[in-house]
Amino acid sequence: MTMVQDPLHSHIVDPGDLPIGDASLLAVVAGRRDVARGVVEIVLESVDGVDLPAWEPGAHIDLVLADGLIRQYSLCGDPGDRRSYRVAVLLEPEGRGGSRRIHEQLDVGSRIEVRGPRNHFPLHQSARYVFIAGGIGVTPILPMVRAAERAGADWRLVYGGRSEESMAYLDELGALGDRVTFWPADRNGLIDLETLLGTPAEGTLIYSCGPEPLLSAVEEHCSTWPTGALNLERFSAVEVDTSADTGFDVELRQTGTTLHVDEDQTILEVVTEAGVYVSTSCTEGTCGSCETTILEGRAEHRDVVLSPEEQEEGKTMMICVSRAACPRLVLDL
Repeated sequence: MTMVQDPLHSHIVDPGDLPIGDASLLAVVAGRRDVARGVVEIVLESVDGVDLPAWEPGAHIDLVLADGLIRQYSLCGDPGDRRSYRVAVLLEPEGRGGSRRIHEQLDVGSRIEVRGPRNHFPLHQSARYVFIAGGIGVTPILPMVRAAERAGADWRLVYGGRSEESMAYLDELGALGDRVTFWPADRNGLIDLETLLGTPAEGTLIYSCGPEPLLSAVEEHCSTWPTGALNLERFSAVEVDTSADTGFDVELRQTGTTLHVDEDQTILEVVTEAGVYVSTSCTEGTCGSCETTILEGRAEHRDVVLSPEEQEEGKTMMICVSRAACPRLVLDL
C-alpha cells in the first residue's frame, strides 16, 4: 500500500511506522470545559513548555491519577498542535473511580503525569471511509475525519448517542457539513447499520468506536466485508471463560530464564514477580502497554487491541491477559 508522504499534512501514515510510546512527562491542565452532559474536556500542556510527543489519529495517552491509578483516553485534538493534548472524559458513576477523580479533582493548574502516546487504532490510507461513533467513542474518530477531509478522501460519519445533550463536539463536527450524520437514540432509535453496511464496498475502510453493543453489531454487519476493512477500538475487555486454563512455561530470551505460569496466573504477574520490568497500564488487554514480541510458540489472544489479522499473524501478544496455546512460549523479554 502506498502511504502519504507528508504525514504532518494529512496525518495518515503507515501504522507499521508508529512506535509504541512509553514516554512519561509532567503536564499541567491548561484548559477545562464541559462539552456535553457528563463529558468534560481537559487540555494538557507540558509544565516546562516544551513540545509534546507527536501523535497520529487513533492514539491515546495514559493519565496517572492519585495512588497510581492509570486511565487511558483518546487524543481528540489536532495532531499538528505539539503544544497541547486534548482529551474528553465521560463521567462513569458505576466505574472504578478514574473518571470521577478527573471530573472532581482536575482543575486548571492541576499537574498530572502523562504517559504515551500509543496508537493501536491507526488510520490507514484509503480513498473512502465510513466512520461510526457511539457516545464517547467519538473522541478517536474526531481527528480521523479531519485527516480524511484534509487528504481529500470520500468519507462519512454517523455519530450516535443517547441524546444530543450527551453527544460531545456537535458544533465541531457539524461544521464539516453533510458528511456527518447525528443519530440521537431518543429521536431516531439505533443506528441503521443495515443501510450503512449491508452492501460491502471494495476499497472502503470502516472505523468504529463506542459501547460494546454497537461494536458487536458493526462486526456482525461487516462479516461479509473484505478482510481488513473493519477497524474497531474497544474501551472494555472481553469476557473469557478461564475454567479450562492450564499452566505453561515461558522462556524469557533476553534474561535467559524460564518461568512457569500456573493456570490462575498471568504472564505479566509471573515475569513481574521475577523482577523483569514490563510497561503496563490497564492489565485488562485494552491499552496495549504490555505488548510483547513472540519469538517461538503460539498465543491464545484475549486482548481487544490486536486485530484478528494481527492475532492470527502471532508476532506479539498482550501478556496481561493472553496465554500460551502451546506448552512453551519464548518471549523477547
